[in-house]
Amino acid sequence: MAVLKAGTRLKSAVCNTEVMVVAAPKDEVDVSCGGAPLVALGGEAPGGGEIAEGAGEGTQIGKRYINEAGDLEILCTKPGEGSLASGGALLTIKGAKPLPSSD
Repeated sequence: MAVLKAGTRLKSAVCNTEVMVVAAPKDEVDVSCGGAPLVALGGEAPGGGEIAEGAGEGTQIGKRYINEAGDLEILCTKPGEGSLASGGALLTIKGAKPLPSSD
């Protein structure tokens, strides 16, 4: 678990996924991809890791992923095979804001 801040770049230890933190809670948060904790972009990922069962839905480039509480938002900068999760719960793709009607 780590305290994340906006602008932090992370990568998966088990697939090609790379992300950037857009918004994060003030408290420590556990963020993973493919069932393994994310590591700093410039850091060494532990070798030999595999995507955990049930965590292989993949990530999509340019999509923002949020947790259920809405206080964690992550932007995918490089897609991969693993799924993003926080505290064991999968993150969901943030939907577009509806535009106001022009009636």
